[in-house]
Amino acid sequence: MGPRTHAAWLCSIVFDGARAFEGVTPDLDLHCARVNDSAKKLFLKPVVSVDKWIALAKEGIARFDGNTALYIRPMYWAEQEGPWVQAHDPESTRWCLSIYEAPMRTPKGFSITLSPYRRPTLETMPVDAKAGCLYPNNARALFEAHSRGFDNAVVCDMLGNAAELATSNIFMAKDGVVFTPAANGTFLAGITRKRVIGLLRDHGVTVVEKTMTYHDFETADEIFSTGNYSKVVPATRIGDRTLPFGPMYTKARELYWAFAHSDRSAAGA
Repeated sequence: MGPRTHAAWLCSIVFDGARAFEGVTPDLDLHCARVNDSAKKLFLKPVVSVDKWIALAKEGIARFDGNTALYIRPMYWAEQEGPWVQAHDPESTRWCLSIYEAPMRTPKGFSITLSPYRRPTLETMPVDAKAGCLYPNNARALFEAHSRGFDNAVVCDMLGNAAELATSNIFMAKDGVVFTPAANGTFLAGITRKRVIGLLRDHGVTVVEKTMTYHDFETADEIFSTGNYSKVVPATRIGDRTLPFGPMYTKARELYWAFAHSDRSAAGA
């Protein structure tokens, strides 16, 4: 990418992220499909088929030792501007597959606070795509939280309802029921989020997707997050309140790990 690459200065870029760890690549097919969908939503041309992404990913993974945890990042971006500088030329779409070592996070717990920043809406930003232009807002939420001694932050939508963490989707449990913010078009309802919801429900856990406030999380019995990079990890502090490694987090993580190593995952179910 040079200094005039459209993506480098006007952010016409999308990506996705899958994981290879412990010899498995759960939901690799869904991540490869989503990057193509994201490309369309940013008016890029998804010139690599899902099957080709998967084949290239497997070829790249095979170059490592089989034990190292990896991050698998397919990307599309625009190289050239269109008739108007702000708009790129879709025909100049380029692509790349980056695979690199990225250790899995140890689930030792993290702290969260409320961010003063908000999630945009579809009318203002491409929140239905995994687009690079969304991430500076997440980054400033993280920097602000870190400045106050917290690891992460709950980011609300423009109405003040809890949407997600700055890095991942968020869940809480109260009285044996799991809750997570309803997908309302202001944040990317993740592949791992959907997978965990399904696994919990299949095993008899009630999971409710609803409009939620930060106060709901402040009064939770336990909180955990889901996301491709860290998978399922617990929050152990919100504000000044300490939280346990609760039974719902423990079940969610165990179920996800069992799925990831199952024939169902290998088949892309």
